[in-house]
Amino acid sequence: MSNVGIQPVDVIVRERRQITLPAEVCVKLGLEMGDRLEVFVKDDTLVVRPKKTLAIQALREIQTTFSSSGVSEKELLEAGRKIREKIYKERYGKKTTRLP
Repeated sequence: MSNVGIQPVDVIVRERRQITLPAEVCVKLGLEMGDRLEVFVKDDTLVVRPKKTLAIQALREIQTTFSSSGVSEKELLEAGRKIREKIYKERYGKKTTRLP
């Protein structure tokens, strides 16, 4: 995410340590009511990032790793099915007809 189009703005820390984010910041980051933010301090800078941004980054890393693994989606799903069947059989002592 770049900072193109967003100029620094002042916000006030209120009585209960709350701040209000300007609308243009929320629009730029795609923030909606109820979204979670990650807040941390790096050197002397307060950094605030949307948690959904972190989830998207993690998903991209998983996709990159998966695509470079050489395992197809079909193979992965089949291995998962076999593992679920084995666990079911161990727990309940019988073979399933077909687990999802």
